[in-house]
Amino acid sequence: MKSTFPTVLRELLRTHQAFLSYAASHVQKLDLTLPQFDIIITLGNTDGLPYKILGEKTLITKGTLTGVISRLEDKGLVQRDASKTDGRSQIIRLTETGYALFERTFPEHLLFINRLFDNYSPEDVINLEAALKQLHEAVISLRSEEQEKIVDDTEA
Repeated sequence: MKSTFPTVLRELLRTHQAFLSYAASHVQKLDLTLPQFDIIITLGNTDGLPYKILGEKTLITKGTLTGVISRLEDKGLVQRDASKTDGRSQIIRLTETGYALFERTFPEHLLFINRLFDNYSPEDVINLEAALKQLHEAVISLRSEEQEKIVDDTEA
């Protein structure tokens, strides 16, 4: 089974790229990028989030996140507010315009994405999710082991 690794990896990458392109085709009609829309849908059902949590939930790195937030702020879709509990941090919130965009477009986007699974049975979807979770856990576990080796090597 290990001999199929290159083909599995190739399909995983091809699928990832195709999925991003498919999702972007819908989001571009809103004059947004995928990271911008990701932030809007992540903030959509919240009272706002600090940068750190927003970055974790969207998987956008801190350096990139700042630029994406600035562009959304320029479009009037988000605002930065000082945290009431931590004077050093900011809370990112949707503006009224941003929330209206979320309410109008998120259900439509979900339908657009769900079309990808029209030919899957419920069991197929469950199996696909389980296989992807298993792969994710393997990556995280091995990455942690590699990071521990790096720390051990630098301490030696």
